Amino acid sequence: MTKIISVGIDISKKTFDVSLFKNKKFKQKKYSNDNRGFKLFFEWLKKQDALSAHICMEATGIYGEALAEYLYDKGLSVSIVNPVRIKGFAQSELARTKTDKMDAKLIARFCTAMNPGLWQPQPIEIRGLRNLVRRLEALNAMHQQETNRLEAASDMIEEQLLRHLKFLKQEIKDTKSLAKDYIEQHPELKKRQALLESIPGIGEATIHVILSEFGSIAQFKNAKALAAYIGVAPRIRQSGSSLRTRGMMSKMGRSKLRKAFFMPALVALRYNPLIVKLKERLTDSGKSKMTIVGAAMRKLVHLIYGVLKNGVPFDQHFA
Repeated sequence: MTKIISVGIDISKKTFDVSLFKNKKFKQKKYSNDNRGFKLFFEWLKKQDALSAHICMEATGIYGEALAEYLYDKGLSVSIVNPVRIKGFAQSELARTKTDKMDAKLIARFCTAMNPGLWQPQPIEIRGLRNLVRRLEALNAMHQQETNRLEAASDMIEEQLLRHLKFLKQEIKDTKSLAKDYIEQHPELKKRQALLESIPGIGEATIHVILSEFGSIAQFKNAKALAAYIGVAPRIRQSGSSLRTRGMMSKMGRSKLRKAFFMPALVALRYNPLIVKLKERLTDSGKSKMTIVGAAMRKLVHLIYGVLKNGVPFDQHFA
């Protein structure tokens, strides 16, 4: 009989806690969330004869990606799970204590009980573009912060802020240029960009986010799965005759991706013929403005999935 070996990892910005479940016992360690910590963790797994373990962690955005990719490249089995599933599992156990160590043990128990599907990283060309897009996002955030400071700045620091803003503006321009050149150098990314450009409402900034985060949609079995990943799928609440609601956004996916679709949805509501018709139907049904925007975001996700899956440009008469 094969021994069950599971590893739960609780990720934070600077460290990660590990809980190894083997022979019905837990062993716990803590490492720095950097390359040195990754190597020490891998060596510890070797000593514990646990390289065949099923490793599980929560989807925590950028904090856990580097570790997951390192472990995957080492040939280990890794699962990245929506935190909502872990929370639900904790509630089923009536768990009351919450610390990093206890969370790591909880994730290890979840991994053993639920055996979640294995994770695969995005192709290397998408990872490269992702680095550029995230750098651009950071530069834009810094530029906005400095612009806000400038409004209330004293004469003593105004000149310094203006110099920094000028520098950031040039860095933003250079990074955008690097992203464009990068896509030009990768034929598959260039092809997908052309497909996305055919959808009214999708601009360059959104295209770069899409290509860098899920340009390869093979991991999603259908458009609904992609909508759920982003967090724009509708949430249905129904119980007997007293509780019946529909149309609220689940918001259980990637918040950054969800934000990236808000402005494109507003544009699409004016210029995309399919989404304009959707708006008219929902308006006639008495839906609120935000419900209509949410529906437009979901429709855009379905259109994006369709053109990338089928490899054909947007056509409002395709159906």
